Amino acid sequence: MDYRRVKQPGGCYFFTVVTERRQPLLIHHIARLRNAFRHVQAQHPFHVDAIVILPDHIHCIWTLPPHDANYSMRWNLIKRHFSIGLPHGAIRPSRRRRREKGVWQRRFWEHCIRNEQDWSRHMDYIHFNPVKHGYVDAVGAWPYSSFRRLAKAGWYPEDWGRCEPESISNMDLE
Repeated sequence: MDYRRVKQPGGCYFFTVVTERRQPLLIHHIARLRNAFRHVQAQHPFHVDAIVILPDHIHCIWTLPPHDANYSMRWNLIKRHFSIGLPHGAIRPSRRRRREKGVWQRRFWEHCIRNEQDWSRHMDYIHFNPVKHGYVDAVGAWPYSSFRRLAKAGWYPEDWGRCEPESISNMDLE
């Protein structure tokens, strides 16, 4: 594959990270996932601007420290830390050779945030995602999201997201 990732030191990035075969593992092991994030952040700092954790995927926006663009290493460590201790699923030979457990898809989607409007659209996309997938009727009802923290800080009205925001109506980042 001839895909080149954008590497901007101190950059702000949107990510989508998905479990292998969309296994619904993340909510069932939420404490493990949170611990993996904390563990990696302690060693390799980054700021989570926004996040939503769904059963089989994560959307988030990170801001990296100045002079650092290595988000791939951070995702590798988060995935590894989360996977330790989970049982092996059905693993293809190529995964076995690489000592992978078959918990995560190998790749992830990243997008370098270009400006404030781009950041705002991706923030809205992240927070509306549980409603989009039918898990809840109101954004604030989903417990695995940064929405309530941001609403409390005044970034969003408490009742925001009862219907799809126009800003994200043509976005599809799944």
